[in-house]
Amino acid sequence: MPKMKTNSGAKKRFSVTGSGKIKRKYAFKRHILTKKEKDRKRALRGNGLVDKADLGNIKFLLTLGK
Repeated sequence: MPKMKTNSGAKKRFSVTGSGKIKRKYAFKRHILTKKEKDRKRALRGNGLVDKADLGNIKFLLTLGK
């Protein structure tokens, strides 16, 4: 049986915390920033956690099991 491969796009976008949760960056902060409010852009700076509904798919892409 061949080795499982990690999805290379997912490994650049997600990281696993010490407690097993998966961190992610917020979307919509790449371009066209002039029309977005300052408060909105500030809120998009930090990191978030992957939602429980998406956790299984992300773990599969990162080959962390189910």
